[in-house]
Amino acid sequence: MSEDRTSGGRPGAAPAHPVTAELPVYAERVLDVADLIPPGRVMTYGDVAEWLGDGGPRQVGRVMALYGSAVPWWRVVRSDGALLPGHELRALDHYREEGTPLREAARGAEGHLPRLDMKRARWDGVTGGPGTGDKAHI
Repeated sequence: MSEDRTSGGRPGAAPAHPVTAELPVYAERVLDVADLIPPGRVMTYGDVAEWLGDGGPRQVGRVMALYGSAVPWWRVVRSDGALLPGHELRALDHYREEGTPLREAARGAEGHLPRLDMKRARWDGVTGGPGTGDKAHI
């Protein structure tokens, strides 16, 4: 498990929401999956929901928006590979540091930011992951 998830924010930052004793069970499960994604790999919001067998992309996105700063948030992404609006440069630094596959941006693209190469970066929840390679159950 990651650092304190009850603060709803980065260490040292003011909590985005009131501090509670416990996170909702679903939020804890989503954050546990985000912790499992290996460096250099990503899962979409929908992938996380499917892996959990519960909720959908919007529910996962809401959890990540509220509590995701306590985990490697840049590894839970949109299915089109676009970088998270407002956090593009921070995410890009993480992707480059971890060697996450990227596609170069078209010259006409606004900001010339790359996208994730989803065919190469997407993690199936099993292969190349932590531990023995077997899918963990949360």
